[in-house]
Amino acid sequence: MSSLGKPGTPATPAATRAVRAGWRDPRLWIGLLIVAGSVVLGARVMSAADDTVSVWAVIDDHGAGSQLGGDDVVAVRVRFTGDADLDRYVAADRPLATGIVLARGVGAGELLPRAAIGSRSDATTVQVPVDIEPAKVPPDVAPGSVVDVYVGRPLRGGDVAGPVLAAVTVVAAPPVADSFALTGTRQLVLAVEDDAVAGFLSVLDGLDDPVVRVVQRS
Repeated sequence: MSSLGKPGTPATPAATRAVRAGWRDPRLWIGLLIVAGSVVLGARVMSAADDTVSVWAVIDDHGAGSQLGGDDVVAVRVRFTGDADLDRYVAADRPLATGIVLARGVGAGELLPRAAIGSRSDATTVQVPVDIEPAKVPPDVAPGSVVDVYVGRPLRGGDVAGPVLAAVTVVAAPPVADSFALTGTRQLVLAVEDDAVAGFLSVLDGLDDPVVRVVQRS
């Protein structure tokens, strides 16, 4: 007897064939729009990630008149809002030129401005020797150090308000043994702006036995 005649046996359902989505199926168009949107968004993200330019930044403080070399700068990537902003700084797409002299001071971490770059012929500083008691000079001050100079009144105590010289570069700093034996002081040769020399010397000349202190920036 056929199984169809057996009571309680369920009928086998007829097989259905899957229908492929056609071009008119809205689900297909929605999927294509999602894929296209993802591609456009990814392209914009990648474009924004690459929209940076490598420029030179100064590692330490450098005063006006100091010379910069390749060891004094580091390349950093920066995103600028326009070409005008980019043109203000020195691009790091090639090694830093030799013989660069700063026309003004540049602070540690600051991007190197084109306006701060000069040459030795453009320098507006003169070299001023200053004799200072060794105890009032940080021991690691050396050529290239950037310092502030304060002048004090030995009898009344206290310094002239603020540094008399700010962010000046040490051009020469003979070892203590070389200068102390002759004068009992340590000599520093400072690169001082032309228009600041007269004021500095006037402060020194206006005090009896002035006390000079040096504070090192870098």
